[in-house]
Amino acid sequence: MTTSAASPTSRGRESRRGVGETGRVEALPTRPARRETPAAGSVQSVARALRALEFVAASRDGVTAKELAAHLDIALPSTYHVLTTLIEAGYLVHLSQEHRYGLGYRVRLLEQGLEKQLEVPPQTVEAIKRLHVEADAAAYYAVYRDLDVVVAHVADSDRRPRVRVLDIGFHEATHATAFGKVMLAAMTPEDRDAYLDRVGLRRCAEHTITDRADLEEHLVQVRKSGVALEINEFQSGLSCLAAPVWSRAGAVVASVAVSLPSAEFAVRRWDLERAVRRGALVATRAVNL
Repeated sequence: MTTSAASPTSRGRESRRGVGETGRVEALPTRPARRETPAAGSVQSVARALRALEFVAASRDGVTAKELAAHLDIALPSTYHVLTTLIEAGYLVHLSQEHRYGLGYRVRLLEQGLEKQLEVPPQTVEAIKRLHVEADAAAYYAVYRDLDVVVAHVADSDRRPRVRVLDIGFHEATHATAFGKVMLAAMTPEDRDAYLDRVGLRRCAEHTITDRADLEEHLVQVRKSGVALEINEFQSGLSCLAAPVWSRAGAVVASVAVSLPSAEFAVRRWDLERAVRRGALVATRAVNL
């Protein structure tokens, strides 16, 4: 069986669609505040509050009202209105001794809700755990959520910790991750163009592919080989390898991947590929039960 998160597209097509070091890593750069000109049908105050939450979440020690005002590019009195609203709703707290604002505890409800919506079946959980043990590496399972590629499950350990930003719900830098490239390669050209037009090709590390033509050429090789390789593209010092998970109808519905420091990855490259290919087969059987 499969989860709703693995649906290939919003139109219901079953088209064929083709992780720096493990441990503690720096998060991806914070996006700048969006322009205040609202899109048609959007509510500007809601959009502003959400941007405020993102900015506070990106700061380990919280933010000051002046910092938030500068980020949102609004006056300080308006910033206090946003802060008061989010505090009353429980999504921010005022750290009075530090004169800063941090995340409130209701944010956890959102995280729990996302994890429930991305929850994978027990058989798939067991398949990713098996890959983690066999590969002796952190293992990841990513699915489609409409056209987004989202990490739905991670199997790791103290010995082989996950890349910290690659937690459940991570959906960025698809062009720079091995599991993301597997699933980009399996999209139709139209879906892939629409997706990349929306998210762009942001540079994450020294070897990130940021040219559209170069990425398309790379994805051809991913389709031919049946695996995706990423070396120092998502994060310097990190290498990853991924393979697709297939539906009964022959559509890519997910991908499995492992991550290791690049130096160790180079030594174990072919053993890791064999483990990932086996892991993808086990996961394929699991999702088609």
